[in-house]
Amino acid sequence: MLIRDVEGSPGFEVFMLQRTHAAAFAGGMYVFPGGRVDATDGGAELEKFCDGLDDGQASALLQIPAGGLAYWVAAIRECFEEAGVLLARDMNTNETVSFDGAEAAARFSLARSAIHDSSLNMIQLCQRENLRLTAGAIHYVSHWITPVGEARRFDTRFFVADAPESQEPLHDSHETIASLWIKPQLALEKLARRELAMFPPTSENLKFLAAYDTTAEVLDAAKKVSNPVAILPRLRTNSDGKVVGIVMPDDPEY
Repeated sequence: MLIRDVEGSPGFEVFMLQRTHAAAFAGGMYVFPGGRVDATDGGAELEKFCDGLDDGQASALLQIPAGGLAYWVAAIRECFEEAGVLLARDMNTNETVSFDGAEAAARFSLARSAIHDSSLNMIQLCQRENLRLTAGAIHYVSHWITPVGEARRFDTRFFVADAPESQEPLHDSHETIASLWIKPQLALEKLARRELAMFPPTSENLKFLAAYDTTAEVLDAAKKVSNPVAILPRLRTNSDGKVVGIVMPDDPEY
C-alpha cells in the first residue's frame, strides 16, 4: 500500500490499480500493487543492497525460519513493475531515487520493462544505478490466506510505505488497466455503492488506513503492528452447496 499526504487538504491517499478484466484471478478488481515472491527476490547477496532490514529481522517479523527479506524485495519489485514506483535510495545523492528529468524517466521506464520481462533483476538494477532498496521503510501490517475450497489460493502479506515525492505511479496497461489515488474512506464508500470492486483483504486493509488522518500516523501505527495473525475466511454456502459469500473469523457463523 503506497500512501501520500494530500497537499492543501486534510487526510491522505492510497494508490490503487484496477486489474485487467481478462485476468484469470480478480479480473476488474481494484487492488494494491503486488504479486508473488520470485526466486530472484531472495538470496544472501541481496542483503547488502537493502537499507534498514536484514533477512533475520525480516524473517522474525514474518515468523518464518528464513527468507523473509525476499518478501520486502518482492514488494519493491512489484511496485516498480506494476506502478512504476521504485522504493530505493540513490547512493550518489543519499536521497530517494528521483525520476525527475526526461533522461531519468526514460531510463527507469526501460528498467521497469526489463524487470517485468526478467531480463534484469533487482541486484543488477541496484548495481547499475548505484541504489539501495529502502526495505526498512516498508512495514508489514497484515496476513491473509484465501479460503479453503477456492480454485486459486494465495498466502498474502500486506505492507505499507510512504510513496516517493519524486515519482508518479501509473498502471502498466497490461496486467492493470486503470489507477487512481484515493482517500481510504472514499474508496470504502465507493465499494459500498458498487462503484469499485474489491476483495475483503483489500477493503479490510483500507479500513486499517482509514482509522488515521496522516501518512505519519499510519506509518507510526504500522511500526507497532506485531505478529499479525493470519486471517483465513471460510466460504459460505447455501443448502445446495453453492458458494454465496464468505464468513470472516469474527462472524458467529465462522
